[in-house]
Amino acid sequence: MVIRMGTATVMVKGMTTNLSLTRLFQLISPSLPIGGYTYSQGIEWAVEAGWIENEQDLMNWLKGLMDTNMANLELPVLLRMMDAWSIQDEEGVDYWNAYLLASRETRELREEETNRARAFYQVLQSLMPQSRDFQKTLLQSQHACFSFACVQWGISQQEAAYGLLWSWMENLVLSAVKIIPLGQSAGQKVIFELSENLPQIVQHAQALSEEEIGASSMALAIASAQHENQYTRLFRS
Repeated sequence: MVIRMGTATVMVKGMTTNLSLTRLFQLISPSLPIGGYTYSQGIEWAVEAGWIENEQDLMNWLKGLMDTNMANLELPVLLRMMDAWSIQDEEGVDYWNAYLLASRETRELREEETNRARAFYQVLQSLMPQSRDFQKTLLQSQHACFSFACVQWGISQQEAAYGLLWSWMENLVLSAVKIIPLGQSAGQKVIFELSENLPQIVQHAQALSEEEIGASSMALAIASAQHENQYTRLFRS
């Protein structure tokens, strides 16, 4: 059985179509003009403080965030938003927007969320004029924009979760390559090794109950707060 969602035909309980998969590639591409490459999410300060000095330190930092924030907050919220969009429950998306913003522990992390949402919304307007009907909700978080596009384009929840996780990982590794600095090959090695953890992270996020959603990383909060006042910076705060 097939259903029509947006511009793509999707197999129920199956993989998305090739067209939907290309749409996902577009959403997670570094060329998507939403400013992901301008943020280091505390890594810049962590490097200056000596917390991250080499390839192994970076791998440990990102693995820790994957196991906590990504598995227990970012991905489960994305999946709940997709559920809400699929039944046109805008209030449901607003609830998870508020939950997500309340979970941002520093001014820098909250502003990154809303700044990227504004940029994402501008992209969606040019690609999907119907997104204007949901402007207030979409401007609250990049997750709202990403989940909206995934539902409209028939991208499955599993593939959306993989896409968001991959995009987050790739952006931060590329940031670290510039900051530490690491060679390009070392950065690719980090991505290669971390990517082995993606299946279990996505599986965990999919199995999480609503009452279990939530995460906090003290190290990330400290690094992000310190980065707000760091004297010299390459990345946006």
